[in-house]
Amino acid sequence: MRKVTRNIVACFLTDTKVNEGNSSVSIEYDSSVGSVTYLKLHGNNIARKLTGNKNMFEICNGGWFSNTTKERLNGLPNVSIQQKKGLWYLNGEVWDGGWTLINL
Repeated sequence: MRKVTRNIVACFLTDTKVNEGNSSVSIEYDSSVGSVTYLKLHGNNIARKLTGNKNMFEICNGGWFSNTTKERLNGLPNVSIQQKKGLWYLNGEVWDGGWTLINL
């Protein structure tokens, strides 16, 4: 795992805003749920959680089946993405890249 992935994931999990290369963590207010922490890659949301939540988060690939997207997501706890014959597998199940809940 690359250093940037370790740093970005640590910031996401601790709700710390950061910009590092092509990745960032932001905290934004949503009137329906409150503060939401986002992990972004090239400006696309690839993970989100209620700020302060230590029990679960959601992931998606932001529409990009790239090695960098896979690397960032694989840095998160309880996430294992593998690619076989052009298909992505999330924790052993075929995954289309859509928003998926991950429990910690």
